Amino acid sequence: MNNVKVFVLLAGLTALFGAIGMYFGGQGGMMIALAFAGLMNFVMYYGSSKMVLRMYGARTVTAAEAPALYEMVDRLRQRAGLPMPTVAIAPHAQPNAFATGRNPANSVVCVTEGIMGLLSKEELEGVIAHELAHIRNRDMLLQTVGATMAGAISNIAQFGLFFGGGSDEDSPNPIAAILLMILAPIGAMLIQFAISRQREFKADAVGAEIAGRPLGLANALRKLEAGSKQIPMQVAPAAAPLAIVNPLAAFRGAGVTKMFSTHPPTAERVARLEAMTASAA
Repeated sequence: MNNVKVFVLLAGLTALFGAIGMYFGGQGGMMIALAFAGLMNFVMYYGSSKMVLRMYGARTVTAAEAPALYEMVDRLRQRAGLPMPTVAIAPHAQPNAFATGRNPANSVVCVTEGIMGLLSKEELEGVIAHELAHIRNRDMLLQTVGATMAGAISNIAQFGLFFGGGSDEDSPNPIAAILLMILAPIGAMLIQFAISRQREFKADAVGAEIAGRPLGLANALRKLEAGSKQIPMQVAPAAAPLAIVNPLAAFRGAGVTKMFSTHPPTAERVARLEAMTASAA
């Protein structure tokens, strides 16, 4: 069901892009915007791991530097049928974790210093398994496609406002064009965030299977949610969707609605994991 929802959301991005191109009537401009967004995301995709690690201020570690963490990742990645990822630690007190990399052979699993001091072994295994699930599901590729389409929508809306229409009769209504330039990127962002939320649900389910104990991840999510609200983390908003819980929760205003969130509600994620445990009993 999650995969179907993601397909529908991606189709929504594509339809929105096509509708904007049709409105402005500039197929050439639409292709230029898509090519530009694609080029930018191509560079980001192949340099994603280094860029994300830099955003979090993380450093890679060896088995000698972090033996317990390295052994845990190695054991769980074998269970998941994955090659050994690079292991990294971010110097943040907030408990959190993320995975990055363009494919399983070029992947990174990173945890913060705060998470290692907060979670039990079973809970940390659940978190690591969740990140390995992202790698196995190739979520970075999906996020890149979503980002490409969202970026293209923003570019074509702006391009159409300033260059759309070859004559006065063909030119779009300026008021409608301005509204489209404002609302289209917001719509694309909401769809992109929805894709991210569905990927988190999928990674929770697959991660619970890899770890073998859904309640370990459920208990970890409760602690991470509380920690993210109590301990601020300075990180670029673009890197926030990669983390297992929203690292910017401490800065989030009370008026922000669910649809603007990059992550599903933690209570809903926990309820799904508890349901997995109940169905397996």
